[in-house]
Amino acid sequence: KKDIPAVNFIIHEIHCRRNIEICPYCSDSIPKSEMKNHIESEHVQVTCKCRMKMENSLLKDHEESSCPLRPVLCQFCDIQLAFNKLQEHELYCGARTEPCGSCGRNVLVRELKEHPRVCG
Repeated sequence: KKDIPAVNFIIHEIHCRRNIEICPYCSDSIPKSEMKNHIESEHVQVTCKCRMKMENSLLKDHEESSCPLRPVLCQFCDIQLAFNKLQEHELYCGARTEPCGSCGRNVLVRELKEHPRVCG
């Protein structure tokens, strides 16, 4: 899968046929001696804590960006909770009130950032 000078092509092709295999899962060129390890480390099926099954090589990205159980912070109280609980928590958390330091009125936590523009 790389450009080879024409003068070296036959020798290169012989070397590749002896020593390199194409992974049946990802089509990468892998040394034959490392193929078993490659498949076990990259393509073995694992189960995420959310019970979704995927290849091991995809697990880290899944846990960071799409797992419903990935940890996230509430925008109002900075408590860490699972992504699938965030919306319900923020509806409740943002509906709490805190007194404004300037006007003394009770303001919804979700409106605290916008309140200074209309305060007083």
